[in-house]
This record gives sequence, structure tokens and C-alpha cells, in this order.
Amino acid sequence: MKRSANRPKDDPITRELARHLFSSVPDLMGTVLKRSAFSPNIKERRDYSCGLFDRRGRAVAMGDHMPVHLGSMPATVEHLLAAPPRAGEMVAVNDPYAGGTHLPDITLIAPYPLRSSRPRYYVACRAHHSDVGGVSPGSMPPGAREIFQEGLILPPVRLVRAGKVEPDLLSLVLANVRTPREREADLRAQISANRSGAIRLEELERRCGVGTLQAWAAAQIDYTARVVRSFLRRIPDGSYRAEERMDGDGVSDRPVRLRVRVHALRGRVLVDFSGTDPATPGNINAVESITRSAVYYVFRCLVQEEIPFNAGCFSALEVRVPPGCVLSAKRPAAVAGGNVETSQRVVDLILKALAPALPDRIPAQSAGTMSSLTLGGSDPRSGLPFTYYETVGGGMGGSPSGPGLPGVHTHMTNSLNTPVEALEQAYPVQVVRYSLRRRSGGSGKHRGGDGILREIRLLAPGQAALLADRHRFAPQGLRGGRSGKPGRGFHRSKRTLRIGSKARVQLETGESIGIETPGGGGWGRSRARRRGRAA
Repeated sequence: MKRSANRPKDDPITRELARHLFSSVPDLMGTVLKRSAFSPNIKERRDYSCGLFDRRGRAVAMGDHMPVHLGSMPATVEHLLAAPPRAGEMVAVNDPYAGGTHLPDITLIAPYPLRSSRPRYYVACRAHHSDVGGVSPGSMPPGAREIFQEGLILPPVRLVRAGKVEPDLLSLVLANVRTPREREADLRAQISANRSGAIRLEELERRCGVGTLQAWAAAQIDYTARVVRSFLRRIPDGSYRAEERMDGDGVSDRPVRLRVRVHALRGRVLVDFSGTDPATPGNINAVESITRSAVYYVFRCLVQEEIPFNAGCFSALEVRVPPGCVLSAKRPAAVAGGNVETSQRVVDLILKALAPALPDRIPAQSAGTMSSLTLGGSDPRSGLPFTYYETVGGGMGGSPSGPGLPGVHTHMTNSLNTPVEALEQAYPVQVVRYSLRRRSGGSGKHRGGDGILREIRLLAPGQAALLADRHRFAPQGLRGGRSGKPGRGFHRSKRTLRIGSKARVQLETGESIGIETPGGGGWGRSRARRRGRAA
């Protein structure tokens, strides 16, 4: 068949050009968000994600931001299409049971064109706000038993109407958080990010044409789906199983079991989590969109060809999550830790299952935790409340290609650290120690990366909370490599007390909280161990 004169090209050069054009939309949105946000968590750590979706809600392009956001944001947009935003509106949502992740992640979605009654695209940005209320500063309370303890719940609500912020709704939100000025500034930064995405789309339509751009968007999704299906056909047929245990749920120390079966048959892959423990009383429960996000992340990483992150990454995978298990929690289960901790362990679980099928591709286990640390109190310099939130990096697992990196964020988190200077300027705290945790990575032919030691002293009374994992079950090595060291938390006052991986602590002036994050597992048997075995 001859190509129609009106049909845009779909050759490799045009396809690659289109990929970069579409990715420029979420990239620009992310740049605007980080430069205009007020909180260190967004402007310094870059704890946000941006995406572009077609009118059917399919992801066209997503920025290389936070993987835990990017795989779950399509569920948010899909949920919203039942009552989509109209011309001049932007919808805010953080409800995990309406396509969200956990309450601190507020997603703002706008149609494009902004003032059209028939959208051709949607732009969306998700940012982690350092406080949205709840029983403890930072809205990540270990031991929470229901979502109402974790903060303010926003079902899909029109934060912007006719191009202007709804003042009554904004007042309601700000009345329920500890740091209202910071929250308002960050929300307005998200509005600006969506508007910048719309401006960029308008430029692309003028340059390429409305019809051509839409055809290219569909072609990007189709191409990605073809590449992923091609990779899946290279997985040997068979059923691959794995089991992992989490430390506990913050209410009980009973380990929580995760199970998976990855079934591959002639390019069709089923990921089945049957046998996973039921939802827990504590807040390590994950909604299903988070579980799917971890699945999509793993398979996208294993595809050797560089591909865009869009709906085509997801279409070839079948995922089964038993309703009501810890990986598919139901309202009103608490879920703050499911987003940050359980998602990481799902990645470990799937990679562990695939190790026999892809022995030259799968790395040893990385830290396996985001090690979320929150602080809050009253700043004596201003008399105003403050909240601080950060995820602390750890060791990357060794892999067939080389040793793991030390002191980095891995897998479902892609954020940076908060620089000491920014942290001490913004909050009444002093960073006592911040270093690599030497020799915490597992030995092997390719050694695991070292974890991090971070200790922070409060210069005013306040509360601290640690929401982490892998303090009991260390990251495992692979192919004969040794395990990394497990994590450890501590509270230092007149003496040093060890705290669990999920703990809340009241701190007086001069007291500190610290964490030693896990090291990555080693890959392959080291030469010394091989020589010893031969002798």
C-alpha cells in the first residue's frame, strides 16, 4: 500500500524526532515546577513527576522523574476521565483509592487546550507535599491504622475554574495542613507547570500540525508496545516464583510475606501475586496502581533498547493482584508506606523471580527501602510550624556489568538528597553526620554499593518519624555474592537508643535521630571465595 499524502511518516528518524518533541513537554513542566516550588522537598530533592496523556487517557510521554509516580499516574488520569476537567479547569486529587498513591502526593491535571471544551491532550504533574495534615508532621505516620490518620483526603476537586484558583477550596486545604504558606506556593507551582506544558503543546501544534502530532502520539505508543513484546518473547517459557518478607507493618513485628509467579509463554507474560499476605493493620498497604507501577518499572528497565515511557510499556503485560491483599488494599486501609516501602520490595520480588530466566541481566538486590524520614515542630526563628521530609539513599546491588553505586536512590525513587546547606537554612536542625556507611555493601565479584549514615539534631523540640524497611531482612546477593548489611535507626539523647524501621520519636532540643541505610548485595562469587572453595 502506498502511504497517503496526508499521513505522516513513521520512519525511524521521524519517530525519534517525535519522541524528543513529546518528551520536551513533561521535561519543561518539571523544570518550571522545581524552579517555582517553595519547599526543599520539591525544589531540591525533585520529588515530583510530570506527564502528557492523549484524550483517551493513554500516557504519551512521561518525564524521567519518580518511577513510583510515573507508573501510577496513568491510573489517576484514567479515573478522572469519568468526569474530566472542562475548559479552564484543573483538577487536584490525592486520594489513593481514586488513582493516587499516598496522601502527600497531590496530582494536578489540566486539559489541553486549556480553554477548549474538547481536549486533545491532558497534562498532569504530581508533587510530594511535605505535609498534608494527619497525626504527625510530614503525613507519613508509622503505625497509622486507617487513611484518615494520614492527612487530608482530596477526591477529584476543581482547584482551578475559569483559569483562576478557587479561593474557598484553597482555604479549606490550607486550614488542614501545618505549613499553609508552603503548601499554597507549591500548589501554585504545579499550576504553573501545567500551564507551561500547555504552552509547549501549542508550540508543537503550530510547528507540526494538530493531526500530525496526534498521529505521532499514537505511533509512539504502538512502537513502544512492539519493542516490549519483542523483549518478552526472549524470556524463556516457564513459571518463575519468588517470595520476600517485609520487617512488619509498624503495628506488629510479624513479617509480611509477598509472593509472585511470573509465567512466560511465547511472549505472553503474566505477573501473579497470589499467596501474598492480606492487607495489614499498619500503613505498608499499597493500592493496586502502586503494585502495577513496580511491575511496569521492572520490565521497562529490562528492555535493552531505549524507549519512551508511555502506555505501550504496559499493554503487553497481564498483572493479577488478589483483592484485599497488602498489594491491593481497600478503603480505608492506611497506605502511606505502601508507596515508599512496599513498592521497593515488589521490585526486589519480581527481579528475584526473573533471575533464573535472565541470569546475565538481573542485579543483586539494592537497598530495597526509601528510608523516609520526617521531622516537625515549631521553628523558634519565626514561631511558625515546620515540616521536613526526605528519603535517604542506600547501596545499589552489584550486577553482571559491574559493582553497585554507593549512597544513591534506586528503583522506585529517583530523587536527590537535600543539601546540608539548604536543610540547615530552611529548618531549625543541624546535620551531625552525613557519610557513606563503609563496608555495608555485600562482597562479591562485583561488590554491592555502600549505604548512607545520616544523623540530624533538632535545635528545638519536635517530632520525628522513620518509615523504612530491610532492618531485619538484608538485601540479598546473587550468583554467589554476599548480602548487604541491613539498615538501622537510632535516637540519640543522653544515650543512644536503637529504634525500629517504623517508629515515631519525640525529640527535645539537642537530641538527634539517625539512620544507617542498607548496603546493596554483591553479585557473583569473589575470587577469594573461589580460591578458598578450591583449596
